Amino acid sequence: MGSLPNETFSVEEQQQQLALEDACRTERKKWLINSPDPPSLWQELVSAIRGSVFPRGRKHSSSTGGRHAAAMSFLQGLFPLLSWGRTYKASKFKHDLMAGLTLASLSIPQSIGYANLAKLDPEYGLYTSVVPPLIYALMGSSREIAIGPVAVVSMLLSSMIPNLVDPAADPIGYRRLVFTVTFFAGTFQAIFGLFRLGFLVDFLSHAAIVGFMAGAAIVIGLQQLKGLFGMSHFTTKTDVISVLHSVIKSVQHEWYPLNFVLGCLFLVFLLVARFIGRRNKKLFWFPAIAPLISVILSTLIVYLTKADKHGVKVVKHIKGGLNPSSLHQLQFEGPHVAEAAKIGLITAIVALTEAIAVGRSFASIKGYHLDGNKEMMAMGFMNLAGSLTSCYVATGSFSRTAVNFSAGCQTVVSNIVMAVTVLLSLELFTRLLYYTPIAILASIILSALPGLIDINEAYYIWKVDKLDFLACIGAFFGVLFASVEIGLLAAVTISFAKILLNSIRPAIQQLGRLPRTDIFCEIDQYPMAIKTPGILTLRVNSALLCFANANFLRERIISCVTEEENETEETAKGRVQILILDMSNVMNIDTSGIVALEELHNKLNSSGIKLAMVNLRWQAIHKLKLAKFMEKIGAEWIFLTVGEAVEECLASKLESTNNC
Repeated sequence: MGSLPNETFSVEEQQQQLALEDACRTERKKWLINSPDPPSLWQELVSAIRGSVFPRGRKHSSSTGGRHAAAMSFLQGLFPLLSWGRTYKASKFKHDLMAGLTLASLSIPQSIGYANLAKLDPEYGLYTSVVPPLIYALMGSSREIAIGPVAVVSMLLSSMIPNLVDPAADPIGYRRLVFTVTFFAGTFQAIFGLFRLGFLVDFLSHAAIVGFMAGAAIVIGLQQLKGLFGMSHFTTKTDVISVLHSVIKSVQHEWYPLNFVLGCLFLVFLLVARFIGRRNKKLFWFPAIAPLISVILSTLIVYLTKADKHGVKVVKHIKGGLNPSSLHQLQFEGPHVAEAAKIGLITAIVALTEAIAVGRSFASIKGYHLDGNKEMMAMGFMNLAGSLTSCYVATGSFSRTAVNFSAGCQTVVSNIVMAVTVLLSLELFTRLLYYTPIAILASIILSALPGLIDINEAYYIWKVDKLDFLACIGAFFGVLFASVEIGLLAAVTISFAKILLNSIRPAIQQLGRLPRTDIFCEIDQYPMAIKTPGILTLRVNSALLCFANANFLRERIISCVTEEENETEETAKGRVQILILDMSNVMNIDTSGIVALEELHNKLNSSGIKLAMVNLRWQAIHKLKLAKFMEKIGAEWIFLTVGEAVEECLASKLESTNNC
């Protein structure tokens, strides 16, 4: 008899514990169901713009001091130089000065070569290495990136703009269109950054970029055969068939062996310098100054031997002085404006993709974060300024950034040093470049191309993801055998097809409880997971429940229920009485998705199956409440976790069985 009070107390304690757990579950349900409304589209847009120009995590009062702090926060967000410039020391400048001078020694010959690739006069490449780096130094946040003209962007312009204006027949009109395209490219880049549209750049996937860069490198290399052979007539097309046909045809009638010999000799020198620099990191400066040494030596050889009289083609006059204004040359009227905007958009995306990839790779080495949206704004404003000062589209160069990094740069001041050095060269030394051979510029570009072809990365993509590799070779062969636009279009199309395939046909996975835990996992991945008799638990593996996949998901869920019922009949287990949908992956839902859920609920209801939903996300539950779907299934069938849903459903099943 003495043990009876203890037993009674134990039962009461258990009942109290169960009641407490029920109360906690009910409270957690209320947290989910009564969550506040998410921000509207307008609020998100305003927040995105504010986040682009104000550093996060700072709140300011409405007092005078608060307004001053807010103004400073705005300026520091727009001009990072104001933030780190206050702590800049002379010890850092010593490193930046050496890095900037090393960078300039590489940038000057490369800029002249890339201008030639873009079918512009040499001085425009040098102009592009002056103004854009200075603007980026004010607004950019990468410490290592080197700004200026690059091979891929130069090739893009020279392959697309000649379809509108022939640079040989109308060089002034061609130049004006280049500046207009640069203006549009800068505008698009600034808009992408301001409205946080960086996801548009991500449409060019990593695999697509690898393929595009490799194809572009081969096309650029083939185009340099014109300079290497000293040809005057050459195709304006960029596909490999047209270029090779043009080379074979021209070699039969016009080519000058001295150009070829001179170009090949210095190409070998540049490649050897590159090899030495890679083998011995302490000699990083050797491949950096090798192009400048090549220009100086080849210019002296041509001048002393008068090789220009014997068929060696030279640069001739390079206009010196400060960047002239090109505001009056921008064209916003006429038949080519729409095409210029299209080319500007393509160039903007390619330039941003390259710059952000370069900036982030070196930022990760140094251990700091690079804000992609702020980088887009900086790139946009620097190209807008460049379009007004006789520059064409500039971006971050991987080869020059690697040199800048190896030279020990500490901040973006190295870009300022480089820009000032190039400016001094424009003022003082352009006359000395009159006898620089065109073949040397071709060899400088050719020596930089191996860095654009990454065979190991292509093999890695093939090994990891075959669909990604399809985008890679689509871009590669598109650029190589059709055109730049076709290559980009092929890459984006394949990438979109991959996204659509995953979005339209998302997976539905059955969940089970792992033994001796309260964790529910996918049965396909964890075969030891245990099903709960009479309860079917499914997870929707899609971020969106929308018009594209709503009907498929509804039919797939009904199919899973039917299959489960057939299986339970064969194994003599209880039929499915409750369907639990884990919605934790579904970030958003549209009206088509809501209609599909309503049809699913009606179908299940007619079969005597209850529908429970777990972990509805913010936007999804808000829209379901507005559509009154929550009232249809009942608030008691909404749960925060799968474990709670299964426990309560089991209790509900037990209660209904006892009542029967």
